[in-house]
Amino acid sequence: MYNDLITIGSLTIHGYGLMIAIGVLAALFTSEYQAKKKGLPSDLLYTMTVICVVFGFFCAKILYIIVEWKDFIQDPLSFLTLNGFVVYGGVAGGVFIAWVYLTKLKKQPFWEYFDIVLPGVALAQAFGRIGCFLAGCCYGRETEAWYGIAFTNSNFAPNGVKLIPTQLISSAGMFLIAAVCYLFARKNHKPGRVGALYMILYAIGRSFVEELRADKRGAVGPLSTSQFISIFIVILGLVLFFTRKERETKD
Repeated sequence: MYNDLITIGSLTIHGYGLMIAIGVLAALFTSEYQAKKKGLPSDLLYTMTVICVVFGFFCAKILYIIVEWKDFIQDPLSFLTLNGFVVYGGVAGGVFIAWVYLTKLKKQPFWEYFDIVLPGVALAQAFGRIGCFLAGCCYGRETEAWYGIAFTNSNFAPNGVKLIPTQLISSAGMFLIAAVCYLFARKNHKPGRVGALYMILYAIGRSFVEELRADKRGAVGPLSTSQFISIFIVILGLVLFFTRKERETKD
């Protein structure tokens, strides 16, 4: 696809960055709406979003460096770019800094916001994967199937070869996960269960899509790095989903 959507003089609007921005705003506004419905302070979400995005990007880069440590040792400066991130690092870092912000600084119930924000994160990821498609990163294996898509101007994917559109598959999956989480949240669940559902569904879906990808992304034995991490995310999500069911509605 074509990542340079609009060029005005020396200013170029890249599709990847634009989709990430749209995703972050979508997550923020939907989370704000959900917070107001639950009677929780929503104004703090603006500051928290900025903190989580910045810290999340930092953690996503750190995890990418850990995964690709051999290449990093050979050429550290090549990693100081806006390319090369591991989503799990970003989500984990965002959740951690949100916990610090909510519980230590604002004295707010973490699990309530956990359930509000993570479906929004799924929404942000859905738009982000559209950005991946426009840029050509996170591409799939070669295929001759009718649904294969050939990139013509990508700096990441091989051009002129039909590939499985893993980015669009991921995007559709994340929109579906967001919808499922929002529907699940309509019922009166113990705090933490909606976020746990996101963790379970995302980890399972991510593991499936990883089987279709062909880009370099690290490995742990026969599994990709994300598949390996997904095992623990599913376990943690299941534990959280069922243990929060029996706990009191407090932190």
